[in-house]
Amino acid sequence: MAAAAALAPALRRSLGRPRGGFGGAPRPWPAVGGAPRPRSTGAGPDGINKAVVDRIIRVDHAGEYGANRIYAGQMAVLGRSAVGPVIQQMWNQEKDHLKKFNELMIAYRVRPTVLLPFWNVAGFVLGAGSALLGKKGAMACTVAVEESISDHYNSQIRTLMEEDPEKYKELLQMIKQFRDDEREHHDIGLEHDAEGAPAYSVLKTVIQLGCKAAIFLSERI
Repeated sequence: MAAAAALAPALRRSLGRPRGGFGGAPRPWPAVGGAPRPRSTGAGPDGINKAVVDRIIRVDHAGEYGANRIYAGQMAVLGRSAVGPVIQQMWNQEKDHLKKFNELMIAYRVRPTVLLPFWNVAGFVLGAGSALLGKKGAMACTVAVEESISDHYNSQIRTLMEEDPEKYKELLQMIKQFRDDEREHHDIGLEHDAEGAPAYSVLKTVIQLGCKAAIFLSERI
């Protein structure tokens, strides 16, 4: 209870309405330079499948936003511990991922999921709650989330390959790189005793069920 009470101020400071730039939904700025502009039909500029690209960018932006909130929650609890630098390193990569998807949201004029305010709170609470179980709990959360995200990225890679690998070459390269980063985070979690967390299998299953629900909803709303 004392740890939870101490965490409350950090949670209040961390919460708030998501804004443009890092950590929030992009503002509806016009596309810049030669960035593609969406059309009302199913086919976008250069013949891209607008519906597919919109869905991918929207859900990936939501996923990276949620991952950032999870790491923010973990750092609020464990930031000054021995594992703090490891968590910070992974968080820095997630910040880069989110920055890129913020840029794509603007370039393709993709609306963010309306659930961002919920992911704002839920991600932080999940990160902080797992960290209150100690280093092993935080790493168990990392393993569960990063495994779910990397599997989802693999699914998107297959979709884009079936569509047209040359047409979506740049998007494919980016998703593959991010997937590899998530796999690295997953492995770091295992190296730091994630499987030693209390009720590891149950914890992992519950978190991954939540991830699947988040992916399903963020793609659609």
